[in-house]
Amino acid sequence: MTTKDVMPVSIKMHESIAVVQIDHPPVNALSHAVRTGLLRAVETVNATPEIAAAVLVCAGRTFIAGADVREFNQPAREPHLPDVIDAIEACSKPWVAALHGNALGGGLEVALGCHYRIALSSARMGLPEVTLGLIPGAGGTVRLPRLIPVPQAVEMITSGKPISAKEAASLGLVDQIVDDELENAAIAFAQTRTSQPLVSTRDRSIKDAPTEPDFWSHAKSRLERKARGQISPLYALEAVKNAVTLAFEDAYAKERSCFLELRQSDQASALRHAFFAERAVGRLDSLKDVQSRPLDAAGVIGGGTMGAGIATALLLAGIRVTLVERDEDSLKAGASRVASILEASVKRGLLTPDRQRELIETLGQTTTYEDLANVDLAIEAVFESMPVKQEVFKRLDQVLKPGAILATNTSYLDVNAIARATQRPTDVIGLHFFSPAHIMKLLEIVEADATAPDVLATGFELARKLRKVGIRSGVCDGFIGNRILKVYRQNAERLLLEGGTPAQVDSAMRRFGMPMGPFEMQDLAGLDIAAAQRHAAREKGINVFAPVSDRLCEKKRFGQKCNAGWYRYEDNSRTPLEDDEVLKLIREEASQHHVAHKAHDDNSIQRAILFPMINEACFILDEGIATRPLEIDMVEIHGYGFPRWRGGLMHYADTIGASTLLDALGADQATEPAPLIKSLAKTGGTFADLN
Repeated sequence: MTTKDVMPVSIKMHESIAVVQIDHPPVNALSHAVRTGLLRAVETVNATPEIAAAVLVCAGRTFIAGADVREFNQPAREPHLPDVIDAIEACSKPWVAALHGNALGGGLEVALGCHYRIALSSARMGLPEVTLGLIPGAGGTVRLPRLIPVPQAVEMITSGKPISAKEAASLGLVDQIVDDELENAAIAFAQTRTSQPLVSTRDRSIKDAPTEPDFWSHAKSRLERKARGQISPLYALEAVKNAVTLAFEDAYAKERSCFLELRQSDQASALRHAFFAERAVGRLDSLKDVQSRPLDAAGVIGGGTMGAGIATALLLAGIRVTLVERDEDSLKAGASRVASILEASVKRGLLTPDRQRELIETLGQTTTYEDLANVDLAIEAVFESMPVKQEVFKRLDQVLKPGAILATNTSYLDVNAIARATQRPTDVIGLHFFSPAHIMKLLEIVEADATAPDVLATGFELARKLRKVGIRSGVCDGFIGNRILKVYRQNAERLLLEGGTPAQVDSAMRRFGMPMGPFEMQDLAGLDIAAAQRHAAREKGINVFAPVSDRLCEKKRFGQKCNAGWYRYEDNSRTPLEDDEVLKLIREEASQHHVAHKAHDDNSIQRAILFPMINEACFILDEGIATRPLEIDMVEIHGYGFPRWRGGLMHYADTIGASTLLDALGADQATEPAPLIKSLAKTGGTFADLN
């Protein structure tokens, strides 16, 4: 017998066990219809004498994976999720949650409201609300510490990272793990619990409350360092502390109040924007009906740091890889780099030793371009020199099969000029990976003038396979990210000539939320890399402002690898120390350039750097290099560490306003306001309107 309460929630009977099924593709999100159906199912279970227990299952590939994103920006509608979960918990008959796929956010909170939890061994569970600027709002922070030890609850809730079913079982979050036949196992489990006293999660005492007197203060200090200005992890910590120190109902009420407060915050709005932008950035109207080309086998030309990282990323994605180098020694070194990266993944527990050996064994190695005859994609990752890259493309053009894609990993060079070195410019594309290529999520997909639509579509398919955020860029010097980075560095250096110090500027940008300041970042990356890029730009007639950087490079102060750059470093230390020699150079350049001294605080430093970056981004939009502001947001977040909780550079720009930007830029004689800023200031429009 099957009765349906309201789609997408239904009930079917298995003897005395009611199997309550949610079927709400694609991820069984907690929409208004699901919440309503669940509440009616609880009422049915309570009111039907023949029902002894309920098993909650989900159709499809996952348990409830969280809230319905389509309702994120809509007013909440009854029944609210806490009321639904409270009803499940208060039911007079036991509820067993059967978990598979992902049980995340509100989905895990529903499971916590059930009396028991059983999971497939492949399931994962988590409370990722902090990643959206929130905290769990339906009892997650007060129920979880009653099932697992408080330190682990703090980690789960403040980090938002999910855990495996195996770890969940070891902590006490799930009662049983099975390898298959989840529904049948859950029914059998429920049948053994029908005669036992009901104990809800709220009836349990706190699990292993910390006894160290400084536990909460130390946890707060650690979070403040990691969060870099994001407030939701700190609110989440306070909510767990309330669960430990207050009565259940008091902590529950405070959790809900905090959730509702955060939902209206600027940070939550910014993080929602980032969430949706990540999903929208790969959807281009021009590619709506375009099929991508095959991506089964790839060649990587160049086994240096970048080439080895790209090869590793491809291997991990299940793509067959052939590594090409100019001679046997270079090839051996490149393959060794790949092996070292995979070994590091084993040490971090991300890869099994058997899988590592399998990947190394499948890595093809050659010094002959002809061995790439059957690859679907060839990615060049050789020295950043136009003649060198053009020569590589000429050789690839001669050996690759028809329809194979020729990709360059150039960071700055003209992809159109590289494409012209071949007889098949329609097959050429830029794939700008960020180092380390096997870790960094950003992939700039550079569309040259002749790039075929299905080649561009294949670039996005590759990003998906590599689990990267692919962003389309047009051709210009530095594309989207490095073009803005150049402005970032130039204006940071201008502040030095006005009287600032590297430490002062770096500190201000860290307080803004950046992981590192501009000068710390240059010391880490190596000043010689940027110097080579400046040299190439100047050869093309491009003016690059970097007087102090140039002086440092003349003195061979290339950063941490030399123990001297913008800062000095003690042997075997990465702690930056202010250097009087650098401060002297800055004063000399300020005098030579006749720059007037200005007093700066954090706010003025941030504005002096960020407003010109926004302006440059607007030129990029005006020129069609990027077509939507959200593309720039994703480049900055995933490639350059721009604080996600600010939503990206252009979302942040909307918090400033076009009129304010125009006034500030107009007062700066060194910066011409972009036409887009002038237009938005005149009309009162926003960058969000252009997405």
